[in-house]
Amino acid sequence: MSEILLSVSNVEADIAGSRILRGVNFEVRTGELVALMGRNGVGKTTTLRTITGVLGIKAGSITLDGQRIERMTAEARAKSGIAYVPQGRDIFPLLTVEENLHIGLVVHGRKGKEAKDALDRVYTLFPVLKEMLARKGGVLSGGQQQQLAIARALLTKPKLLILDEPTEGIQPSIIDLIGDTLKKLKNDGELSILLVEQYVDFCREIADRFYAMDRGAVTISGPIADLTDEVVKEHLQV
Repeated sequence: MSEILLSVSNVEADIAGSRILRGVNFEVRTGELVALMGRNGVGKTTTLRTITGVLGIKAGSITLDGQRIERMTAEARAKSGIAYVPQGRDIFPLLTVEENLHIGLVVHGRKGKEAKDALDRVYTLFPVLKEMLARKGGVLSGGQQQQLAIARALLTKPKLLILDEPTEGIQPSIIDLIGDTLKKLKNDGELSILLVEQYVDFCREIADRFYAMDRGAVTISGPIADLTDEVVKEHLQV
């Protein structure tokens, strides 16, 4: 069994005085893709915010590669190997595709041959980006922006890639491309992936395991083969 890369243990968190997370527990092993699922408003994005350091926790612990990180700043967690692609993608709309990508390199100090090789790698994964280097990020389609956001995250050389609803508002052909890319990254052993996603078929296609949340806690988990229609109906459907 692979080593545990990320461990979230009994995490509790508040927003504006209201308890949102009520003892969240799950783990992501090295080289695996885990889907964190649930209906709207159950705490999935809040969980991601606690992992990345955007939101502090009231109780519990978060461990990355054997190191406690829950008291680290968001910047320190990023440098420790966490890359986050939030819902809405957060690319820089007034910068070109090339400039957006170079930010991923500069922030983590990748230069010279290492930077060139990293760029070549993302151009192989997302060929459309190489064709659009001079275009402003804001004029790209939703699917192209998502590819750019994932590519920029990969340029930080993460241990853990976190994606929040990557299929939202994306055309089916691009969803398939993103799914194939994530499977390739996982199979190449380059990183672990934590995916927040409501598109059940997408999760079934690419994930190794799943956790489903409700009311701020994980209520059911297992290998992705256990994500049956009955489980979906009981835990995921509105």
